[in-house]
Amino acid sequence: MSLVRNEEQRRLQETAEDFLRRNAPVSALRKLRDEGDSLGYSRKLWQEMAELGWAGIIVPQQYGGLEFGFAGMGALLQASGHTLTASPLLATAVIGASTILLGGDEAQKDTWLPGIASGQTTLALALEETHHHDPLGVELSAAAQGDSYVLQGRKLFVADGHSAEQLIVAARSSGAKHGEDGISLFLVAGDALGVLRKRTIMADSRNAANIEFDRVRVPPDALLGAAGQGWPLLEAVLDRARIALAAEMLGNCWECFNRTVEYLKQREQFGVKIGSFQALQHRAANLYTELEMATSVVLQACASVDDDPQQVALLASLAKAKLNELSKQVTNEAVQMHGGIGVTDELEIGFFLKRARVAMQLFGDSRYHRDRYAALSGY
Repeated sequence: MSLVRNEEQRRLQETAEDFLRRNAPVSALRKLRDEGDSLGYSRKLWQEMAELGWAGIIVPQQYGGLEFGFAGMGALLQASGHTLTASPLLATAVIGASTILLGGDEAQKDTWLPGIASGQTTLALALEETHHHDPLGVELSAAAQGDSYVLQGRKLFVADGHSAEQLIVAARSSGAKHGEDGISLFLVAGDALGVLRKRTIMADSRNAANIEFDRVRVPPDALLGAAGQGWPLLEAVLDRARIALAAEMLGNCWECFNRTVEYLKQREQFGVKIGSFQALQHRAANLYTELEMATSVVLQACASVDDDPQQVALLASLAKAKLNELSKQVTNEAVQMHGGIGVTDELEIGFFLKRARVAMQLFGDSRYHRDRYAALSGY
């Protein structure tokens, strides 16, 4: 697996960064936040992204996608991290598309993938039931009634869950909590009878929801894969989500670093640029070294999805653990090196810190992934 992007992938990332800096700068996220936008992202921008092929970057051409590969998706997510772009790219184009691709039958693929690729259909994964990442801690029940299922329970912190047209719901149709057997995945309309969605206000100004499922009846064709055997599918989708999120976090880190270096070159104290202070130079050099290593980790993880599936789980946890730690370090250093103004809302650097703190918890914090990496390595 290559630790550098090829020419097409580099061109895609450069084009994406240019497009997002022009059409979705950090000021756009600030505007969404200040206006209390009910959708939480620009529908017009999302359609433009879809017209560029981004929504279908991993979708096969037979369903209207580009089939560019997961390395291309990583390039897009990294670009979006530079501008903190709010969009359904992660929830729909990565998680939703991956779930249908890996677990859907042909009828489900024909039904949903074209809509995903065109930007017309949005999805969200309803998984967590506590305030910490616990993918096996599924208690929301799926009781068979005739040829249908009835869902009962609740989900927390569903990213983009307040606006998604379809929800991918992890439910337990048999077995006990924390058991791998008995988990089933269902596609449920966001406006289905018995679904109550409450949008949450997140620190990073992004979209999430707490969702109640009160005797929600779903037909048999809503089941993705075999009943009670959804854990392998869920785990594979989560690993893709972790890698994609790590790519976004990498873009966040690079942007924070670049902005901080520029500030060090401009800010004067005692009549000289503070970038000439050796202590600050050493701190910046350390960050640069860590960023280069993290870039290699993320590129390898993205490439593994396309080229080495056996390594995906291991590299997903490595990438997420590495970017969790680096995001905390880079954003802390960025705020500190900016001095007092670093903690003010007026300066955009605070938006990067807030997004980093939420992303660090999403799909597993550092402790979760260090433990998982050790277990997968046989320790």
